[in-house]
Amino acid sequence: MMCERSSRVMRGNTAGCRAYADRPKHSLATPRIFCSHPTMQYVLIIHEVADYPVWKKVFDSAAGIRKDAGERSYQILKYQNDPNRIVHFSVWTSIEDAKSFFESPELAKIRRDAGVKSPEFIYLEQLEARTL
Repeated sequence: MMCERSSRVMRGNTAGCRAYADRPKHSLATPRIFCSHPTMQYVLIIHEVADYPVWKKVFDSAAGIRKDAGERSYQILKYQNDPNRIVHFSVWTSIEDAKSFFESPELAKIRRDAGVKSPEFIYLEQLEARTL
């Protein structure tokens, strides 16, 4: 069964999860499972950089401080027709950790050094995830 909030497959032990069936007792419908697992927290950053290779070098050198601040994974994407328009999509331990990091004076300096222009930060909480 799959937890509908965290989209985790529940195998055997569903400790920490509460299950309920919104179906008649003898229905063939699969019961819905909800759990208390934390939902995934994401940050989507869209920004223009002066020079992608320069930005990427600074970005890579900051991996340790991003990890320490709570970033767990990331993807870097670019606009199809604009190699200096970057999308940074990342998973965080919490939105609070991400905001604290991205709003810090230390990171503002790193962004300036990397040639980042007007970043837009979008903080997101996962509602659902499925594989089709």
